[in-house]
Amino acid sequence: MTALTLARPGDLERLSALVAAFHAEAGITQDEPTRRAALLPVLEGSPHAAAYLIGPPRAPIGYIVISFGWSLEFAGLDGFVDEFYIRRAVRGRGIGTEVMSALPRALAGAGLKALHLEVRRDNLKTRRLYEKLGFVARDEHSLLTRRM
Repeated sequence: MTALTLARPGDLERLSALVAAFHAEAGITQDEPTRRAALLPVLEGSPHAAAYLIGPPRAPIGYIVISFGWSLEFAGLDGFVDEFYIRRAVRGRGIGTEVMSALPRALAGAGLKALHLEVRRDNLKTRRLYEKLGFVARDEHSLLTRRM
């Protein structure tokens, strides 16, 4: 089983490097001070999100960040997979499947009622993986975003 470790302030450098790698791959533009400012409250224990390192804490191979909210529809605490990244060199080994099997069970044990995520419409391989793990497309819904 791949280790999942709740990230803490001492993990800022390692996590920031992983986030930078993900953002570069995904085409997300964000400077280092902004990235660090976004990560630090999470690492300091913000109730709004949690970041987990994947693999050995001193040399992580990835990370996942869950943001928390409240849902009337799901009658309680819900979460949104904000970012999920595994280094390209170790992809395809079942690590993502392990993480997305174990973490939702652990979060459900802590009271989470639903976990949401986004998948690009053209990423059929990833969508099939998430569907095998119990995630259901809600095709009658669209995620809309407004930057503030």
